[in-house]
Parts: sequence; C-alpha cells; structure tokens
Amino acid sequence: MSSPLNTGTTARAVRKPDLISVGGGAAPLVDQFKRPISYLRLSVTDRCDLRCSYCMPEKMKFLPRREVLTLEELYELATGFIARGVTKIRITGGEPLVRRDIVDLFTALGRRIGHGLEELTLTTNATQLAQHADALAKAGVRRVNVSLDTLDRDRFAALTRRDALPQVLEGIAAAKGAGLSVKLNAVALKGVNEDELPDLIGWGHSEGHDVTLIEVMPLGDIEEERLDQFLSLGDVRARLEQRWTLEDIEYSTGGPARYVRIAETGGRLGLITPLTGNFCAGCNRLRVTATGQLYPCLGGSERVDLRAALRSDEPERKLAEALAQAMMIKPEKHHFRMDERGAEPAQPRHMSMTGG
Repeated sequence: MSSPLNTGTTARAVRKPDLISVGGGAAPLVDQFKRPISYLRLSVTDRCDLRCSYCMPEKMKFLPRREVLTLEELYELATGFIARGVTKIRITGGEPLVRRDIVDLFTALGRRIGHGLEELTLTTNATQLAQHADALAKAGVRRVNVSLDTLDRDRFAALTRRDALPQVLEGIAAAKGAGLSVKLNAVALKGVNEDELPDLIGWGHSEGHDVTLIEVMPLGDIEEERLDQFLSLGDVRARLEQRWTLEDIEYSTGGPARYVRIAETGGRLGLITPLTGNFCAGCNRLRVTATGQLYPCLGGSERVDLRAALRSDEPERKLAEALAQAMMIKPEKHHFRMDERGAEPAQPRHMSMTGG
C-alpha cells in the first residue's frame, strides 16, 4: 500500500487500523486534575548534531535505530492524538531535521491542519534549517523555535562542542525568508552567557523574533556541574529591568512561558522557570519519545509504552488503554530541585531523549 507520508492520500502505510477510532467515540483527553490535553510534543529522534554541555555528554550513546518509531508509526500516533482533542503538535528531538525524510512527516501532518489540527510547529537547533525552511513552510509550518544560547562564535563552539554558529544564523535567516515566525530559545547559564543575554534579546527583537529564556533543568547526567550552571530568571529579570522597561502581558503560545513586552525593543520576551516558578497548574502537554514512550510530565518518571500498543495485535484497544492510563498517572506538578552539589539529576534520561 502507498504511504500517506509521500502520496497525499489516506492509504495505509502499515497494517494498523486508523487510530481515529481509538477510545471509542474519540473522547477528548482529560487528566485526573481536569486539565484538557491539547498539546503534543512528539520526538522523532534522540540524535543531535550538537553536543550542548548542559544537555548531553560529548560521547552520547544514542538509541539503536530499530527501537525508534518509523515515520509511518509517528504519523499514526499523531493522528490518533488529533482524534482525541490534540490541536497543536510540536515536532522535537534531539534535532528533528537530522532524521532522513522528516519533511515527509511534516507534509503528511500538515494536511491535517484545519481537520482537527490547528498548528504544527518545530523545535530545532537550526543547523539544518536553511535547506528545509521552504519545504517546512510549504508543508504548513508557520512557526519554529530555534535553540540559540549565544551569538559569539567561540562561545557557541565551546558550549555546543561544534563550530556551527554560521550555519545556525543562516538557518534562522532562511526561516525568516520563507515566512516562518521564529522564536529564539536561550538557556540562561551562570558564568557562561548571562553577560550576553541583553544583547541576544536585543538582536532577536531587531530581527523581528520573540525570545524566550529558560532555566537549566536537571535532566540526565552530564560532565558539568549543573548547580554551577543554574541562573535564576528572577535575577535575570531584575537585571534586565535596570536596562529596559518590562511589562507583563497576557500572551501564550500554548507552552509554559510567561511573557513580558520590552518597551524599548518592542519585542516579546518569554520566561520559562521550572525551578523558581512552577508552571504546572495549567499543563496541557504530553510528550512522546522517538521510541513511543509517553511521558505525561517532563520531570516525572511516569510513562506508558505506546510503541508496544501500536505494534500489538489489538492496537486500537491497547492504545486506548494506554492513553487512559496516561491520564491517570499524569502528576499534578514536577518536583525539580537544584540545591545540592553533585546531586543526581531529577531524571536519568536526557532532554534529547524525551524531546523539548
């Protein structure tokens, strides 16, 4: 049979039945705390072409390819979630654009926009973005998040262990040229880029990009001491307010960021504070890894195996059961802590495995 990933038809690519019927009536997903789930972060790979020091070790051990869901299986899961009330899907990694034929998945999911899906987005490091920006825009992507922690080439090379800043800036420019809205995500790192954050924000706003700052999160073992890296965004905001006028605004992209507008630049600045300002009360998100493990909470160990359900002899029933279980085990909030030197990470898995 032909695949919907490269034909534009609804023909089946695998033997699994259409997941639109999962759950018998396609009831919307609502967790035990009465929070509707409308946002899926779907990882397509744990692999990345950078090695950011706060994210993973230099010699990262990646998953065997056989354990990773096929693009067809990722499409099946995504359409099943759309049927259960998910209206926004963000494709994540690792670095999603290193996966072969990934644009086929964007193209297939883009056809669901206006048919249950309202938005299809991407988080990327932008090293491969220049060659894909036009195709992503054509597929229906309108917005991308780009991870960029510094504009200094030497600092970028030290932080990511790769001299790739020119390719990243080329990718950002290509995305802008293709008509994509770009948001820059920067992890605030004590003693690394904290002195540069105002310049990074100012540059982003001058280019018409929103900027979001993120506190470092204790996920996965790395070679650095995360407590040395941690920088409170409350402290960052206080310093920014000595330079600019920040106004809290009612704006949201569906994620955890709280936004302010900077009067002098005219741009928006998002603040994601997993350690100093818990943002879980209105959580509407689920994360599915490239191996089909559904994590109801980024900071939790609770999970259900969608891959096993998808590949079972009764995928409809097994997937419905797995999603029902996920709604019951999604915790009220995460419990990140970073107050003890040498402490074990909150979770052993790296962010690249879970998906951003």
